[in-house]
Amino acid sequence: MADILVVENLTKTFDSSNKSLTVLDDVSFSVAEGSGISIVGPSGSGKTTLLGLCAGLDVATSGVVSLAGIKLNALDEDDRAYVRNQHIGFIFQNFQLLPTLTALENVTVPLELRGSKDYKDKAKDLLDRVGLADRMDHYPSQLSGGEQQRVAMARAFITSPRVLFADEPTGNLDEETANKVTELLFDLNKQEGTTLILVTHNMELAAYTNRILRLKGGKVISDNPTNGAV
Repeated sequence: MADILVVENLTKTFDSSNKSLTVLDDVSFSVAEGSGISIVGPSGSGKTTLLGLCAGLDVATSGVVSLAGIKLNALDEDDRAYVRNQHIGFIFQNFQLLPTLTALENVTVPLELRGSKDYKDKAKDLLDRVGLADRMDHYPSQLSGGEQQRVAMARAFITSPRVLFADEPTGNLDEETANKVTELLFDLNKQEGTTLILVTHNMELAAYTNRILRLKGGKVISDNPTNGAV
């Protein structure tokens, strides 16, 4: 199976108070299309920075990120945004729903940005699949945390992304809700055949993927397979 993400010698350095802070140090790995990988490590290890670089939200100080055969570091912000819109879905810890839009309207945003016209039926189907058929016209403030994260999942999958980036997707949820969201996430991912790249502190969640990459101090300290299904 071909690699959909290839990271080569990635380094990210920030200048702070006349000092140079290296957040990622010569990180390399690749991810096969349709597989799943969890990126784990203590706070400050560089997990979220790595996710952002892999998704083209930021650019590295040195090194190369290739996503779907496209070298992101060679692109400007507009071109990286186009790649994200065409190939990537996102799920965040804090949901990042637009408060003035209903659940249905939040889910349709990515396809509207593409200029698609036949998106409402797909959005309704996804909301039904995540158990929110009766909550489509509710605003985020009228939804529980678990419901908001399910809306965010439907939004992430509506473009049929080749790669789904999930940053602590259960971090703001209680244990029971987190378990339900986890099951739903991996069910959707399996149905859609999406490559999953997951950042988490939760080792039970990480074990669902078929590989765990550990970071410490900005370096990869291990990269091991699991018994996970994705």
